[in-house]
Amino acid sequence: MKIQFNQRWKNLLVWTILLTTIIAALIMGIDKKIVVFFTLALGFFTQIFAGMGALIAMIPWVGPFIIKVFTIPFFWMVNSLGYFVSIIAIKKGYSKQITKSRVLTVAMLFGIIIGYIMGHIIPLR
Repeated sequence: MKIQFNQRWKNLLVWTILLTTIIAALIMGIDKKIVVFFTLALGFFTQIFAGMGALIAMIPWVGPFIIKVFTIPFFWMVNSLGYFVSIIAIKKGYSKQITKSRVLTVAMLFGIIIGYIMGHIIPLR
């Protein structure tokens, strides 16, 4: 655990700074929408949410379960949103572009699966 914590100390520092900045902004009366926008933008560019997920996943037994509970519904939502957008686009006459994008999506998913399998079969060391 100590080795992994030493690798993640920067994430903890950034989270502490981010949390104190959010609290200070809300106390000063800055609009909540602006605070949420800047928090998400900073989280996106610094990959802080991925680091937070990695730290949560380090908790024995419970961590991987917590990560699965939060990430699986997110991917379901993104996939269902893609289907709804596809339905609307097909009704507007963009069926050829939808077919191309779906083929690319399936190819990307197969690439991810093959990469995952090969990453576990072929050791790096």
